[in-house]
Order: sequence, then structure tokens, then C-alpha cells
Amino acid sequence: MDVLKKVTSWYFSKNVLPYWVILLADAFTVFVCSIFTYWIAHNTPITYEHHTALFYTSLLYAGISWIGARVFKTYSGVLRYSSFVDLLKLVYANLLSLAVALGAHFLFKYLDVEALSVMSPANTVVSFLLATLAMWGIRILVKLLFDSSNVDGKAPRSLIYGALTGGISLAKNVRSQSPLQFDLQGFITHEHRIKDMMLMGLPVYTLDEDLESVFKKQRIQAVLVSPLRVKEFRDNTKIQDILIANGIKIYMAHEVTEANIKDGELQSEDVQLREVSVEDLLPRQEIRVDLKSVGELLAGRRVLITGSAGSIGMEIVRQVARFHPEKMMLIDQAETPQHDVRLMMARDYPDVPCDVVVTSISRRTRMESVFSTFRPDYVFHAAAYKHVPMMEDNPSEAVMNNVYGTKVIADMSVKYGAKKFVMISTDKAVNPTNVMGCSKRICEIYVQSLDRKLKAEGGEHTQFVTTRFGNVLGSNGSVIPLFREQIKNGGPVTVTDERIVRFFMLIPEACKLVLEAGTKGNGGEIFVFDMGAPVKIADLAKRMIAMSGAKNVEIKYTGLREGEKLYEEVLNELEGTKPTFHEKIRIAQVREYDYDKVNRDIEELVEISKQFDDMETVRKMKQIVPEYKSNNSKYEVLDK
Repeated sequence: MDVLKKVTSWYFSKNVLPYWVILLADAFTVFVCSIFTYWIAHNTPITYEHHTALFYTSLLYAGISWIGARVFKTYSGVLRYSSFVDLLKLVYANLLSLAVALGAHFLFKYLDVEALSVMSPANTVVSFLLATLAMWGIRILVKLLFDSSNVDGKAPRSLIYGALTGGISLAKNVRSQSPLQFDLQGFITHEHRIKDMMLMGLPVYTLDEDLESVFKKQRIQAVLVSPLRVKEFRDNTKIQDILIANGIKIYMAHEVTEANIKDGELQSEDVQLREVSVEDLLPRQEIRVDLKSVGELLAGRRVLITGSAGSIGMEIVRQVARFHPEKMMLIDQAETPQHDVRLMMARDYPDVPCDVVVTSISRRTRMESVFSTFRPDYVFHAAAYKHVPMMEDNPSEAVMNNVYGTKVIADMSVKYGAKKFVMISTDKAVNPTNVMGCSKRICEIYVQSLDRKLKAEGGEHTQFVTTRFGNVLGSNGSVIPLFREQIKNGGPVTVTDERIVRFFMLIPEACKLVLEAGTKGNGGEIFVFDMGAPVKIADLAKRMIAMSGAKNVEIKYTGLREGEKLYEEVLNELEGTKPTFHEKIRIAQVREYDYDKVNRDIEELVEISKQFDDMETVRKMKQIVPEYKSNNSKYEVLDK
């Protein structure tokens, strides 16, 4: 066996056979089968007088076999990757060649050329049938040898979640890899009609079986999720928990849709499977956005983005750059991350003119200079201080950056004729319980009241649109990267409260919704995103620990931080919503404010914040936003 394995490994390490070698091998197969058929049919030794005639007849049939091979190109495939389609082509080719051979037989019989008509018609049919079977056998044997030599013992024993169209396609794709990355052992399916059946020589298990026993018995190390079963798998937390509890790795084929599959075959030549992270397993629905219409609005426009070095801001930069704007202006006060943005633009979008500025949005004179020079058509305002505990300790900074900075950018957008201003807000602005959330709610109030004032004045004016959503997966300082680092360090993993839940959305999905809502909004709206089902943070921590394989990592409950809620809200309980152009986007119906009063209140708030008196600053914030009730904070005394 070792010798055979060495020989096959040597053979399969070489390049594929030239087409003429396969052509000669198939022709030789026809030649041998013709002689063998004659010998069996006559059941007598082949005499010398028959020797020459049989040789020429068999050689003729071998030559004729090239006709079918040429028409159906049976020599163009790679033997080690032979499929049912290749075997079917052999049948068609040999049927055509048989028809020609029979015609040649009757022709030479008529012409009395005995040297080329020694085979009877029945012998001819049998010889081509045997040749077809022999060609099949050679290809199947080569494929089996390749499959066995391609498994080096290191490839994890794997099952595919999903059968039939998506699963079989993925299995074929996996088996064609060299070296083999996964050693397939079967399929898992919800289709009861194929229970206990075999697919591609592998067993099929259904979801209602004792899968944990199957995993242990078959020594399964990995499960590959079919491209068409990703959503179903993501919603099936039961099987996820079984896999994670048994230390079985999960792999998904990302960005593969039904459009990539035709007639049961994956159209992609190389489907990239990667091990999933906890973000991939969160229950959520795929969000589709009409990016074509967004691109038509942004192409050839001047676009300014604040907070461009942050998680959301940088993703907006990437997505806008794909639409080939006339020019981009990127603003952020974080020098090193902003430098990274500059390098990214130079590397990935060298054809997009771009100015990268390091400054604070609260520097009014600097913003005046930027806007007067650049004169943007679209402004995407993502700059903000966002960490709740930090802003509880620094309310003056929250006011200066979030509130005053937003006012500066909004005022400059109006002054220099921006077509649209899109502000990124947060679910923490709804019934705020902390300084950060309240500061963002004040921003919402200001831009809405400003939009209302401009509409009342009539004429061309800047349209102000607000987008409101929850946590984004993988953003800077978010809970998942924090948990990952804590697990890496051996724990403990810190969760504030066992009951706490949060909404999550992928950064690219959130930014696509921002672009669609921002470009299609008419001004004055607060667009609320459907964040899907909330996730219990304690369960998220437990799953991340289990997926990491780390042992003895504990979860430590530290208590709610200052200003933190147990449950985030996307809408105020007194607010309603209206549908929009997208099923995942709704418009919040909120209270309207008078611009002049809001403007006076904000100017007063800014002056108070310059004194760095935390209590007075927060007191004024509560006057502007009466629903702001502090939670687990020193500012609770102001609510009494």
C-alpha cells in the first residue's frame, strides 16, 4: 500500500496528461476490446490467417473511435476530475463511432475486403460496449486513486450542512481541491425524502437524528455550510450549540448566492471556505440595497465625510469611493487612523481625487475654510464621541464635539450650498439614559429643526437626513473585539449584567443603508433601521468562549456602567413609524421643535460646557431633552 501511495502521489504531483495521450489510450482500449471480443466470441485460438485481418479491423475501429472523441471532445477533460458528464460524453462518442464502424463493416463486406470486415456486426457492438465500460473504469480508477492519494490524514473529517443542489455542488468543489482541505464523510439535511440515502457515495443524515452521536461515531472535526443554507444554519441555534460544544469547526462559503449556482453546479471555480466567527452566527437576514441608484446620485459629485477614520466613517469612505465621485474630502482628528485612510485611498482608489484632513469638526474657522474651498454636494457626518462611560465622565467634551461639532458642520453645509447632509445617529438617542445618547438626540433635534426652518423659507436648500441604528459588529471598542481579547488573555470575560441585550448589524450593511437612506431621503426624516432580533450579551460571551476552545475562562458580571441600559431602543415609545422605499428602513414620527428656540438652547449649552461644570452641563442637556433620565449615574440627582 505504501508503494502504491508513493506511485500515485508521484503521478498526481505532475501536470495533467496531454490530450493526445488520452486520445491514444482510448483508441488502444478500443483496439484491445475488439481483439478480446473476437477471441471470446469464437472460443478458439486466433490462427495466423485471422491474425492479420483481425489486426487491421481492430486498428480500423481504433481509428474510427477518434471521430466520436473529436466530436464530443472526450480527451479534453482531466481524468482525476472526471464527472458523470464526462462519462456521458464517452457514451455519446462511442455510439457515434459504433455507427461509423458498422457502416464501414457493411461497406467493406460489400466491397469484399475481407481484411477489414472480419468482425461481425454483433462483435462490433459488443467490442464498443466493452470499450466504453473499460474507459469508464479507467477514469473511475484514476479518480479513486487521486481521491485516496489526496487525503494525507491531516484534512479534517467533515460533513456538509445541506444536500442536493447547494450541498452536492460544494462537495464536488471540495473534492476537486488539491491538496484536499476537507475529508468528506457525509451530508446533513432537512430533506426527509432522502433520509438513509447515499449521495456521491456518502451517507445522508437528517436534522431529527441524534447528530451528536453521529459526530462522535464518525469523528467529525468540521461542518461545511452549503452556500444556499447559510440563513437556515444561522437560525438553527440548536445545531450550532451541538457543534460548538463538541469542538467542531464551522466553515461557510461567503458571498455565494443562487446566482452563482446553475444546474446544480457552483459557477465559481474556487469557493473560498473560511472558519466562521461568532459574528457570522448571529441571527440576521441578508440586507439588499439598491446601490445602483445610490451610485447614480453620488457619481461625479463632491462628497465630504467627517469621522472618516472611525469604523462607520471608513466603510462609508470605501463605499462612496466605488461610485467614482468627482472628489472626496475626509475629516478626522485621529492622526494615525486618518493616515491609514490616506494609504487605503492611495492603494485601492488611486483614481479618486481625495483630500485627507486632520482636524476637529468643532474648529469653526477651520471648517469654514474647508467648506468654502471644497463646497461639497453631499455631507456624511459620522464624527462623534461614542463611548458611554467616557462621555459620562466628560460631558463638556460630548457637547463640544457631538453637539457643537454637528452644529458647525450643519451650518456650513447650509452656507455653502450642500445638496444633502446625512447624520449618523444611534439607538442610544431614544429615551437617553446617558450623556452620549442625549448629546446625539440634541444633534437630531437641531438638524431636524434646521431642515424645517429651511423648508418654510422655500427655495433651494440643504436637505437634512438622520439615520439611527444600534451596535455594529467589529467596530472599534465594541463588545466582540473586547471579549476576543479577554479570552485570548485567559479571562475573565466581563459582562455588565446577565440580562443585558443589544442589537447588532454588520458595518457594511449599516453603511449601505446609510447611503440609501441619505441619498433618497427628502430632508427632515429620522430613518430607523431594522436591526433584527436582539442578542443577549451573556449568551454571546458563552458562545465566544466555547468557539475559542479555551478552557477555564470565566464570565464575570461587573454591574451596569454609568448611563448604561439593559435594553436598547430604536424608537421612543411615543413615536410611530412610517414605511419607506426599503423594507429595512422606516421613518420615525417624532416631535417637531422650533429652530430659534433650539438654536438658543444649544448656544447656551455650549457656553455652559466651556466652564467644564459637569452638573450644570448635564442639567441644561436635560432641559433640552426632557426624556433624558440618567441611569446608574451621578447625574440621577438632577432627575429628582
